[in-house]
Amino acid sequence: MKTSAKYAQRGFTLIEIMVVVVIIGVLGAIVVPQFMSRPDQAKVTAAKTDIQAISTALEMYRLDTFSYPSTQQGLEALITQPSGTPVAKNWNPQGYLKSMPNDPWGMPYQYLNPGTHSKSYDLFSLGSDGVPGGEAHAADIGNWE
Repeated sequence: MKTSAKYAQRGFTLIEIMVVVVIIGVLGAIVVPQFMSRPDQAKVTAAKTDIQAISTALEMYRLDTFSYPSTQQGLEALITQPSGTPVAKNWNPQGYLKSMPNDPWGMPYQYLNPGTHSKSYDLFSLGSDGVPGGEAHAADIGNWE
């Protein structure tokens, strides 16, 4: 019986395999660094989302109590009724947030009333470096942006 060409097996040559490995290596060198910066970008986006949610709770607090909490009362005023001035008249017994989130780097959000960047209050994260200022992903992220 004669072996036909359609049943013959053909394998890859060493050169073909090496070309594929080189192509995969080049693609990996180009694509991987782009994905490596994404976790920082995702954390910045998460911080901005948290700041927006806390700002919304602060606005609801202001509507009920006619003022924002003082710096001393802090963001805890959104969870438990604050003491001190300004007096929190009409404070909602259910609170305004169930719990206070930390920023994506594990640090508490900062709150100043009156603010230095905005007229009413500053709500911000110190970014990945945890200190005021910074650039790129280490920059402060606040409600004034």
